[in-house]
Amino acid sequence: MPPPETQGFFFQQTMLRIRDPKPSLDFYTRVLGMTLLAKLDFADMKFTLYFLGYYKPEDVPEDPVERAKWMFGLPATLELTHNWGTESDPEFKGYHNGNSEPRGFGHIGVVVPSVAEACARFEALGVEFVKRPDDGKMRNIAFIKDPDGYWTEILTPDNSKMFLEWNRAQAADGQ
Repeated sequence: MPPPETQGFFFQQTMLRIRDPKPSLDFYTRVLGMTLLAKLDFADMKFTLYFLGYYKPEDVPEDPVERAKWMFGLPATLELTHNWGTESDPEFKGYHNGNSEPRGFGHIGVVVPSVAEACARFEALGVEFVKRPDDGKMRNIAFIKDPDGYWTEILTPDNSKMFLEWNRAQAADGQ
């Protein structure tokens, strides 16, 4: 039971640093179908924040102040942070995606109605796969990469059965 003092707390955002907003916004809006909820420029600090999520564009307030207030009240948004100049800096080495050594952050997850249909679409769009739905021991989940190399897990609510069965099998094997 969570402490009563935490009533009203909720998970609001995950932030990823991006090199170039153009391909990243294309990936998250056109490929994954998210809506750009807000763009906040911080000129004196030379960075821009882009907030995205699965909300209807018509629900996004027009007024910038109301839009920001509305957006910060939403659960589960994705914040992309662009530090100006990285997109054209030949010395820029990229951001660590957390999946190579040393490991840390792993991925975000997106639920789709059909993993097979979503992956067929991703294939047609030229999206890079880390894992296809039929690869490995865990079936009907996929992992794709965004332009900065961050992973997105593609799954359905039906995957809960597979994860429970996998967990039971591991426990039975003493792992």
